[in-house]
This record gives sequence, structure tokens and C-alpha cells, in this order.
Amino acid sequence: MQKSILTPARIKAFRRTVYDYYEKYGRNLPWRATKDPYKILVSEIMLQQTQVQRVIEKYNAFIKHFPTIRRLSQASLRDVMAQWQGLGYNRRALSLHRLAGSVMDHYQGRIPDDPKQLIVLPGIGRATAHAICTFAFNKPVVFVETNIRTVFIHHFFAHTSKVEDRAIIPFVHDTLDAQNPRQWYSALMDYGADLKKRFPNISQRSSAYIRQPPFHGSDREIRGMVMRMALQPEGCCEEVLVQTKGISPSRLRVVVERLLEENLVRRKKGSIII
Repeated sequence: MQKSILTPARIKAFRRTVYDYYEKYGRNLPWRATKDPYKILVSEIMLQQTQVQRVIEKYNAFIKHFPTIRRLSQASLRDVMAQWQGLGYNRRALSLHRLAGSVMDHYQGRIPDDPKQLIVLPGIGRATAHAICTFAFNKPVVFVETNIRTVFIHHFFAHTSKVEDRAIIPFVHDTLDAQNPRQWYSALMDYGADLKKRFPNISQRSSAYIRQPPFHGSDREIRGMVMRMALQPEGCCEEVLVQTKGISPSRLRVVVERLLEENLVRRKKGSIII
């Protein structure tokens, strides 16, 4: 691993900056009030590509409806999708449902505390696996996500563009508070969220930066419409979507076929249903 070339004094000063912010302005988030690995896992899946404020309300309702991984594994996909509505990226809900079944089958309902075991579960990538190990089990693992990336670019790559995560990781490793990684990463994320508001262009200096296309009029918007209508007791038919939503038949057909391929919806008596 490439060295970050940080002196002990600079590490100490950096940690103090991050912790000072956190002590004054740290966010009170519901998944920080628990050490239940299942609840933390749910929050991490929900937080993928979704802002914190949108997640909070859905997280509380989802956990109330599915308080344990066993309850989630026993639920129908239709019930899971109904509770997920409003968060978008519905494949995450499908993956979470499958993950619950896998954990029940292979780990007797206990969330693994090893990133290598977590990463092979549906819907979990490297960063999510390490985040779960950090927040659920307080393990001093190294990972990068959007707010963490922002902090390190701001402090250590001030005059650099196209910063790659592999360049950031040594700095994350060297500055990690291994005695309390759960608190340290919470502090980093809150500080990074604040930096994004004050310096909105930081993210654009990351090689991982991708400008999000507008939602209105996008295939994502059409997918959301189809999913909502497919949750109705009788489902929906494509003709109704064409007539009431003004979507071109050819474009709708492409979206529906993708949803069918992803096993998010199915056809039943001429209707699309979950």
C-alpha cells in the first residue's frame, strides 16, 4: 500500500479537526442509536446512493415493519417493495430480501462480522461490507464512501484533480482511530457532509465522480411509476401507462423488460404485478 507520508503531529491535528466538528454538530441518526447488526445493515443498504434525510423516515418505518432479519426473510417480496417505496433503486430492496434469506440459511440469522463473508451477500459491495463491520462490530477496517472521500480530498489533495480512491486509502488507514472506529467514521461522515455544503465542488475532483442525470423524464422515473402501479392489487397493464402517463410504448417496453429480467415484477393475466 502506498504511504500517505503523514507525521504524527499532522495526524493528531487532523483528528482533532474532525472530532471537534463532530462534538459540536454530530447528527443524531436512528441507526447510530443501535448496535444491532441487522438494523445497521438495513441502514447501510438504504444509504447507498440516497441522501440521509430521505432514508430516516423510511428506515424507521421499515424496521418497525420488519424488526428482525427473520421477519424480513419470511416476508413476501411484494410486502418488502411496498415498504421500500419512495427510496428508489428498487433492486436494493430485492437484494436485501434475498440477503435476509441467505443469512437465515447459512448463518442461522446472525450477520457475519467478516468483510469477506459480507461481500458475497446480495447487494453488498466492498465499502458497504466494511461499513457494516465498522458500525455493527466496531472493527477498525478501512473504506471510502462519498463523505469520507470529500474530507480527504479537501485536506490532503487540495490542488489535485481526478483523485483516485487508491490514493486516498493510505490516508484513511494512517489517520484511523483504531480504538473507536465506529465513532471516528461517524465523525468523518458528518464532517464530510458539512464540507460538501460549504465547498460544493470537492466531489468533482474525485475520479469516482459521475454527474447524476435529471430524474424527471428519465428511465428511473418510469421504473418508479411501473413499480408503484405494479403494487396495486390488480397490478397494471402497459396500455394504461401509455394512455395515462404519456410514455411511448417502445420506451415503456424496454423498461418493463428490464424489470422482468431483474425479477422485480412479473406478468400475470396480462398485467404487470409484484
